[in-house]
Amino acid sequence: MSSHRLRAFGGEFASPAEEATFQAERLPETLRHARLVLTFAIALSLAFLASDMRFVDTDRFVPVLCARALIVTIAALAIVGLRRVRSFDALQGILVAWQILTTLAVGYMTTARTEIGLIAALIFPAACMLVLPMRFVWTIASGAFTAVILLGCYLLPLPLPQTALGLLTVSVMADGAIILFVVRSNRLRRLEWTATEAERRAHRCLTESRRLFETTFRAVPVPIVVSSVPDGRIVGTNDAGNRFFAVGAGDSLANYQTARFISKEQRLEIQRLLDAKGTIRDHETCIVDLGGQHHDVLLSIEPVQVEGAPCLISSLVDITSRKAIEEQIRTAAHHDVLTGLPNRALFHTTLDASLVRAHAEGGEVGLILLDLDAFKEINDTLGHDSGDALLMEVARRLRSVVEPQDLVARLGGDEFVIICAQGAQGVHGIAARILEALRPPMAIRGRMVAARASLGLALYPEHAGNPADLFTNADLALYAAKASGRNCATLFVPTLRADIEERVAVTREMRAALEAGSGLVAFYQPKVDLASGAVIGFEALARWKHPTRGLLAPASFSTVFDDPEIGVAVGTALRRQICADIVHWIGLGLNPGRVFINLSSAQFAQGDLAKSFLDDVACSGVPLGLIGVEVTETVLLAGSADRVNAVLQTLHAAGIRVALDDFGTGYASLTHLKQFPVDEIKIDRSFIRDLERDANDAAIVTAVLQLGRSLGLDVTAEGVETLEQATFLGQEGCTNVQGYLYGKPMAAERVPWFLRNRPDLLGGDDETMPERRLA
Repeated sequence: MSSHRLRAFGGEFASPAEEATFQAERLPETLRHARLVLTFAIALSLAFLASDMRFVDTDRFVPVLCARALIVTIAALAIVGLRRVRSFDALQGILVAWQILTTLAVGYMTTARTEIGLIAALIFPAACMLVLPMRFVWTIASGAFTAVILLGCYLLPLPLPQTALGLLTVSVMADGAIILFVVRSNRLRRLEWTATEAERRAHRCLTESRRLFETTFRAVPVPIVVSSVPDGRIVGTNDAGNRFFAVGAGDSLANYQTARFISKEQRLEIQRLLDAKGTIRDHETCIVDLGGQHHDVLLSIEPVQVEGAPCLISSLVDITSRKAIEEQIRTAAHHDVLTGLPNRALFHTTLDASLVRAHAEGGEVGLILLDLDAFKEINDTLGHDSGDALLMEVARRLRSVVEPQDLVARLGGDEFVIICAQGAQGVHGIAARILEALRPPMAIRGRMVAARASLGLALYPEHAGNPADLFTNADLALYAAKASGRNCATLFVPTLRADIEERVAVTREMRAALEAGSGLVAFYQPKVDLASGAVIGFEALARWKHPTRGLLAPASFSTVFDDPEIGVAVGTALRRQICADIVHWIGLGLNPGRVFINLSSAQFAQGDLAKSFLDDVACSGVPLGLIGVEVTETVLLAGSADRVNAVLQTLHAAGIRVALDDFGTGYASLTHLKQFPVDEIKIDRSFIRDLERDANDAAIVTAVLQLGRSLGLDVTAEGVETLEQATFLGQEGCTNVQGYLYGKPMAAERVPWFLRNRPDLLGGDDETMPERRLA
């Protein structure tokens, strides 16, 4: 920003840029002034023609007349030249040229030493310095030039007149005074311009500020309302305010008072806050617009003076949508998205509060845990959309049978929980109503689906004194309900805790056995070609040589597979041991045929099962043609169908055969044959056991054998124990058999003897032990 400093000598701005700005802004006015000066010079020259007539009879007449004509012509040309001027420097150039030429012409006329010539010699330089708009330096230079030329022309030639000294003195004094006047005039003009410019700039800033304020006020997206204090009349608003209050075309908020939009109670509260604090910041209130729509807003109010009158400026932030979203978030945070039921977080909060209240009032609280039976089968066979539809229908039926004060929540998956403020009798009654409500089949995506559920019940304070123990006890009761046949309700009893402690102990002992690398062994049951009687392979079965309980079948330690880490570790240890056994038998010159290894659900949860399996086989050196895998339909249903299918496809493509165990007992056996790469199906022993006595079992076995032939699959019958069973299977075209009639599960060291001797019935260390699989 310029400091507006003026030169001490000349009175012009010290800054060339500021001086140029000053001259540029004044250029139009300076041009008008210059034209006026030149026009006056023309008129004055024409007026002096009368005085020039005294030279008519002299030889000076023509030269004087020419000089006069030259003065008029030069002025006229200068006026014409001003039309093209676009800068002060160009204007100054024309004026300097005009002054020099005019000075020379006037100087010629002053040589006559007439009174008029004397006046011209004295006045013309002063007049030029006073009236010609030029820079100070050029004013002094051109003025001095004019004074010297005119006085010289008047005084010369010699001899000098007696008045020469006086004329010089007068000229110097006059020109000196004129210079001082020009300096003062320059300063005054620039000071005046500076003041005017400052005022103009201030006015411009004020105007721009006001325009900006008005534009901002109108355009700001927050509704702003100005109201008078005495009566609450609205005196102004912005565009957002008009939109917020739903002001119609042709209407104005100035026609209304604030009482139209805010209830009396809210106005009193706002006035109380103003009286107490003077201003209001973010006060939550409700406003009704002209259309009758309610808005939740944050109101801020500031007292102001508008043209001397007290007013209030109110800004409103519409939080209606935000509050709705917050409510949705609160609902989503505490409710299940699919069913709309309270979720796990709200359940725990409610359970804590219910137990506190029951403790204070001496009441009881019942807790019911509910888990749908075979829900995963429905989900995998009918699709997740059908599973979701089933969950929503179950939630609706649960809400319909509980009391209004009870809470039904979804914990996740197919798990539900009910909190009821009743004792044992009331909880049993609700459980019975739940089972009854779930009994009728449900129409899901055009199919009728029967939903069954297992329920675990626990009571406060009878079974637990805190929420965590109450939930744990209900979970133990639920586990017992599933173990006892499902689709029933079981009340917690203390012995259930002993069962869970047993499960924990078994898991701990299995982990220790795996870390020590001892105790877990594989037993082998032969598979026989029914037509030839040849041993075509074995099924590897898990056994645990427990340090205190002896040899255990998987049924005795199946709970360890609930821990995915242990399940994977058990499968890996057995697989490597089986591969080592096969290598040992081959080294003895024996052909064990294809040995099938059972895969558990826990193993399929392992991300790299196929790679790990193939790597172990490759490292052992066992040919892939001697390895097969067996999976039960329970395993297929327990894991992700895509993941299970990918593993089986990889193993199958590598040359490993895939057998589907326990065929016919699952929810969708035929679907599994279509979905997974199956080479062989095994008829479950439950259909073989009563084959000679039960026509239904015989029909099922016959149908499965026909299905296997139609699909080009090998069929193995499990649990064959009598010649009658073997004869029936042979007549119906069964390919392979497996059972006590041909050989019981045996330790690895017995297999070489069996392959060499092949007795019809082979006993072993676990002859009385029912066959169990890893799965």
